[in-house]
Parts: sequence; C-alpha cells; structure tokens
Amino acid sequence: MQVMVRDNNVDQALRVLKKRLQREGVFREMKMRKYYEKPSEERVREKAEAVRRSRKAARKQAIREGLIAAPKPRAGATTRGASR
Repeated sequence: MQVMVRDNNVDQALRVLKKRLQREGVFREMKMRKYYEKPSEERVREKAEAVRRSRKAARKQAIREGLIAAPKPRAGATTRGASR
C-alpha cells in the first residue's frame, strides 16, 4: 500500500494511510490474530459474519426495490463531507 505525501504534509498522509488500512480490515485482522482462536470458534464466527452480511445485502436490496422504507437518519448525525 502506498500513500503520497504532498507538500510535506505527513499528518494528512498518515490519516489517509490509516483510513485505507481501516477499509482493508488490517486493524481488525491484527486484533483477531493477537490471540489464538479455536477452529470451532472460528467456524462459528465466520458463519455469524456470513449471516450478518447476507442480511445486510437483503435489507439493502429490499430498500432499493422499495419493499421496506429506508432507515431514518439519527438525530445529530451529519452527512458525509458536510462537516468539512
């Protein structure tokens, strides 16, 4: 992974790097590998994650098709980029 440093702004480059690592799931992977996970626990976790992903995909599909209403935005939550 590579991040360009522009105008000697290392702080911004670090923020971009952290965001990319977070998006790729590197921090989560490091946290998971910190301790040994029994194979049976790993199977249970992976199955639960798959169920969660499939439910999320089904919910998004139903919202797109208009079968269910989109969730209302939380009070005080800003839209992306609005705070910049």
